Amino acid sequence: MAIAILAGGCFWCTEAVFSCLKGVTQVEPGYIGGHTSKPDYAQVCSGHTGHAEAVRIHFDEHILPFSVLLDIFFASHDPTQLNRQGNDIGSQYRSAIFAQDAKQALIAHERMRYAQQTCYIGTPIVTLVEPAQAFWPAEAAHHAYYARHGDAPYCQAVIQPKLAKIFRLYADKLARD
Repeated sequence: MAIAILAGGCFWCTEAVFSCLKGVTQVEPGYIGGHTSKPDYAQVCSGHTGHAEAVRIHFDEHILPFSVLLDIFFASHDPTQLNRQGNDIGSQYRSAIFAQDAKQALIAHERMRYAQQTCYIGTPIVTLVEPAQAFWPAEAAHHAYYARHGDAPYCQAVIQPKLAKIFRLYADKLARD
């Protein structure tokens, strides 16, 4: 299994998107990219720890190549917004790819260039590509949030449209239950 760590705004959204894909065996929300050990949700939300809300994705590259995973990542959030996604504002909501190795970093830059040339012409992508560092799993209340709270207003207003877009664009990549 391969691992990808991606930050694309609220981790409830990114977890919901990547949990529905073929080849993904686990998606874990958490925190990465900061300067505090074992941060919690309140600390990260304060914006003082430097962490981003992110997901650690375990996936089979033979079923879902890292390049395709990144194409879905770029389609599932707005990589042109600096330190925000919609109404979620702060560096904890930044767009970032935390590469596990030099090969992932190379692929990340290639897919970002592709997204820039095909989807975001004229608006610069601000996604950061950084080396992976300590990943701190989020508290249990944040795991499978959409699966447990899909009827909540935030889920309906923010997550559901993202899922609808991914279902439309990547129907062939969806896991079938």
